[in-house]
Amino acid sequence: MTKVLLTGASGFIAAHILDVLLEHGHSVVTTVRSQAKADKIREAYPKMPKEKLDFVIVEDIAQEGAFDEAVKIEGLEAVIHTASPFHFNVTDTQKDLIDPAVIGTTGILKAIKKNAPSVKRVVITSSFASILNASKGPSWTDHTYSELDWNPVTMEEAVQNPANGYRASKTFAEKAAWEFVKNEKPNFTVTTMCPPMVFGPIVHYLNSLDALNTSNQRIRNFITGQVKSEIPDTGTFIWVDVRDLALAHVKAIEVPQAADKRFFITAGYFSNKELVEIIRKNFPEYEGELPGKDVKGGDYPEAGLYKYDNSRVKNVLGIEFTPLEKSIVDLVKSLKAVGA
Repeated sequence: MTKVLLTGASGFIAAHILDVLLEHGHSVVTTVRSQAKADKIREAYPKMPKEKLDFVIVEDIAQEGAFDEAVKIEGLEAVIHTASPFHFNVTDTQKDLIDPAVIGTTGILKAIKKNAPSVKRVVITSSFASILNASKGPSWTDHTYSELDWNPVTMEEAVQNPANGYRASKTFAEKAAWEFVKNEKPNFTVTTMCPPMVFGPIVHYLNSLDALNTSNQRIRNFITGQVKSEIPDTGTFIWVDVRDLALAHVKAIEVPQAADKRFFITAGYFSNKELVEIIRKNFPEYEGELPGKDVKGGDYPEAGLYKYDNSRVKNVLGIEFTPLEKSIVDLVKSLKAVGA
């Protein structure tokens, strides 16, 4: 099986990727920010020998040369890069958001080219933010989003607000990866994953209710009574289950046809109103915390929605998507297990 470096292993998505990699028999070295994080992950896999699961500490991935030593692993064949810079205390969009994202992505590609000649496959977690044209809004009904789309955000627009800055950081980082491949012609292929909202169960050994990914925070807010008077706008109306996304990352190092491709990974549509009703149906104990049935908001736009094409994920990677209800039920169960 393959020897894989997984960056950012304590993240929501990466923790599931680690599960799938080990299930598939791969040997994994993961980057973490501290020894304490490594110890937590190690405790969750008490029977996994060091040659199957090992750790390397990279404290700040946005530093130049951060990965130079981490990739010096004998026989390393693949890298799955999920880590995102973590100092998002945004006062300067360029310095705090965009630069770290671009440096984090290009930095690992440079390190692999320079120090890890045995690597053949690199998979990078990008985002639907690099595909979405925010200026068109959700009701761009005559458009079908696919891997061919790129967010047209400019640097001038990026610095206007943190939302633009976040989308721009994802867009510019992914474009920088493809530019690297084009200009540097490395000895490895690159595959990028572009998911929208990511729901599904949290990995209990890493998470608390205070450290949820953005997508799952909205579910926590529903079940803790934080939005009882009005259901918030849905925002992004497409989603994917974290387990399907994790499997897609692993398949991308296993399936030769995935090389040098983008994957727009979505299971379909959802609305915040639907999420509330799924929780109400399956968890009657939260009725007192949820918005009442007559509470307004959180529905689909009357003008309709953009379309999506997820055929590449299904055809090339063979992913069969988890239904929305199962994803949300499993997520709520996992939140209950850590005290929601």
